[in-house]
Amino acid sequence: MVKRLKTYQIDIFGLKDGTYEFDFNFNDTFFAEFENSLVNKGEGTCKVLMKKTDSMITLELTVLGAIELECDRSLASFDYPINVSRTIMYKYGNKEKELSEDVFMISKTTQGIRVGSFLYEIINLAVPMKKLHPKFQDEGKDDEMIFSSAFEKAVSVDPRWETLKKLNKQ
Repeated sequence: MVKRLKTYQIDIFGLKDGTYEFDFNFNDTFFAEFENSLVNKGEGTCKVLMKKTDSMITLELTVLGAIELECDRSLASFDYPINVSRTIMYKYGNKEKELSEDVFMISKTTQGIRVGSFLYEIINLAVPMKKLHPKFQDEGKDDEMIFSSAFEKAVSVDPRWETLKKLNKQ
């Protein structure tokens, strides 16, 4: 993790059990910290609600903002709104390791939790697979496969196939 992302850290060592709130802002300099990023521009906030108990820590991250995307069809830039939530859990244990996608084990001596990488992941997962400028959004909704049997009737069928079809029906 890059040094500048240390501002996206929650110091947990010495905190008493309870509920805490944190606010983090992201902008273009945040995205510049990551190489080969899907997103290069955007801004918004990440609100973190942390519930700390003697056995675990639960983080509820809510990301609100907008990112700049490039339309797959017209290559025009447009702002894409983001409103995403994710819950991450930390359980206390003997060593630090990832138990699942959203559950981690940390030791009782862990100093802080870095939320910068989670924020980056949440934003990138919010990027749609098909990035369409808002002016094209309505066009994709009526996509239907159109089938016409006119071509099928115009093509003459080889008589050998007709004979084989008759054999198959018997």
